[in-house]
Amino acid sequence: MPRDQREAFLSEVRVGVLGVDDPRGASAPLLAPVWYLYEPGGEITVQTGRDSVKARLIGTARRFSLCVQDETAPYRYVSAEGPVTGWADPADPAAREAMALRYLGPDEAARYLEATKEQLDGDVTVRMRPQRWRAADFASFAAEFG
Repeated sequence: MPRDQREAFLSEVRVGVLGVDDPRGASAPLLAPVWYLYEPGGEITVQTGRDSVKARLIGTARRFSLCVQDETAPYRYVSAEGPVTGWADPADPAAREAMALRYLGPDEAARYLEATKEQLDGDVTVRMRPQRWRAADFASFAAEFG
């Protein structure tokens, strides 16, 4: 998948799966679904609880990955991995509002933000600059069978 296509795909509204190294004796990384923000050429932004396992592991590893997929045929996915470039504690309220609007729309976002406003004090905002990408678009493969 060319760069412009993978960046456009990542910028679409999707739930991402965040991955981070888990050295606590586990045999696999920690994987967790997350809301995220991304604009082509920019950084990936996520928020999580300050005392969460995700936050602790990201703080130790100082990097994470994010994978998003299209669950309808022809299947596509993009994953990006890179270093943490920013850490806001407490969480950035503008990023929280942007995520709520992105995933919920204006009316539901307003209700969500009001109902969860206390989370701002317990959350952190983490930013990552993608360095390594993996992507696949199975449309050409599917066309052979179509």
